[in-house]
Amino acid sequence: MTQLHDTARRGFASDNYAGIHPEVLDAIAAANGGHQISYGEDDYTERLEFVMRRIFGEQTTTFPVFNGTGANVTALTSMMPRWGAVVGTSTAHIHTDEGGAPERVSGLKVLTVDTPDGKLTPELIDKQAWGWGDEHRAQPLVVSVTDSTELGTVYTAAELRAISDHAHSLGMTVHLDGARLANAAAALGVSLSDLTTDVGIDVLSLGGTKNGLLGAEAIIVINPDAADGLLYLRKLGMQLASKMRFVSAQLLALYEGDLWNRSASHANTMAARLRGALDTAMAAGSIKGLSFTQETQANAVFAALPTEASDRLREKFRFYDWDRARGEVRWMCSFDTTEGDIDEFVAAITAELAE
Repeated sequence: MTQLHDTARRGFASDNYAGIHPEVLDAIAAANGGHQISYGEDDYTERLEFVMRRIFGEQTTTFPVFNGTGANVTALTSMMPRWGAVVGTSTAHIHTDEGGAPERVSGLKVLTVDTPDGKLTPELIDKQAWGWGDEHRAQPLVVSVTDSTELGTVYTAAELRAISDHAHSLGMTVHLDGARLANAAAALGVSLSDLTTDVGIDVLSLGGTKNGLLGAEAIIVINPDAADGLLYLRKLGMQLASKMRFVSAQLLALYEGDLWNRSASHANTMAARLRGALDTAMAAGSIKGLSFTQETQANAVFAALPTEASDRLREKFRFYDWDRARGEVRWMCSFDTTEGDIDEFVAAITAELAE
């Protein structure tokens, strides 16, 4: 097939824009050939179960799925009855970016809380965690957090522990949307279990696509008592892969060794390079009209600049408006972002915003 795209063109809109990591492509090729039993009875999925138990604990069960929406919706469906509700932030992916799938596919209610940095606290949870036994109110039964958050911020282990302890004291369980869990763990220099099993997370949506995989995520049930029916719900939610070996092989390539950490650390480092270079330019007075709206803790940079400047920059570098009314944009770095990409982008921003 003829290559249809310009491989030299780079973007900062999403880490989903990056291709497949070469080591993952090798894993897919290694899993090819011959026949393997379909729907998960293959050697790669069996190995994945072993690896995930080594990371998250012997009590865990792993369900490979295709995408983050499927992971989140299927996981949450398994965690509550039809009358249940999940408490999350107003910026949570399950509220803003799942196309209504939690409500329409699962029938659950999302109860949102405003937070300036995308992070929940026990006090914020209490704003929606009430009304048990009231037949007029969807019952708040699950707390869902995202790490790293949709605003690029990172929960510490202590913060997650406080949330889990509080939720459990209320009789609620805790779901973690870990689409970028690798970036959070890499940023803090901790293990994946430090931010999940060890702090009381019950069910995890484990990311892959944003860190170099092709349509491969997983639901990790850490607490067997917190979820029910996933064996059936995965199929019901159209997330059961027939040729599952190719999904599992990718997850193995990412998580069996340190690829998850290497890739996420690199993306984080590139975001820090972008933020640092622009901070330096601002301090030197080289650029005007730029400010940052969130801390840069993982692989996302949130900034505000004149919308006309953003529109001109987008002619060469694709990125998304976050809040166009106030000129806020999001710049994402990925496993294959290079120092040269960052330097070229910084030069373009500097030229655009030079006084």
